[in-house]
Amino acid sequence: MTFTVPEPDQQLSDPSALLLDYLDYYRSVIGAKVEGMSDADLRASRLPSGWTLLELLKHLVHMEQRWLRWGFRGEQVAEPWGDRGPADRWYVRPQESAADLLAALHTGGERTRAIVTGTPLGTLAAAGGRFPDDGTPRPTLGWILFHVLQEYARHAGHLDIVRELTDGATGS
Repeated sequence: MTFTVPEPDQQLSDPSALLLDYLDYYRSVIGAKVEGMSDADLRASRLPSGWTLLELLKHLVHMEQRWLRWGFRGEQVAEPWGDRGPADRWYVRPQESAADLLAALHTGGERTRAIVTGTPLGTLAAAGGRFPDDGTPRPTLGWILFHVLQEYARHAGHLDIVRELTDGATGS
């Protein structure tokens, strides 16, 4: 099994649209790498570090929320570090499913698009959420989006390897 997801339009030149479309692209890539796997395979680790595909998926959900809602917007969120469990490592509760986490991933993407649309990339993150109001420099929206994008890309590569180790499926 090989799967591919089409990249964003090569004619895109608006930086905000390009970043948002690539974030959507990587969410789709993540979804394609997780779909069709058994719950047992999603919860089993193939790596010495011990993380599972579901744990990485949950991490991505919370990572985007930490940077955009809690970070950029300064919103109070119930569990900004909700992907962490005992021993400060990624954790998925037994009742959490891939379908629920994928839905949360895409809902988070819709929120990100709503936050970013119409906001200049040079806008500084709000103080009071992730970033204290103590004079420490806060990142711009452009920096945050690029950081989130690289995190998605890096973890999509990790998922490529783990999926191939699990069932031989590869992606582009």
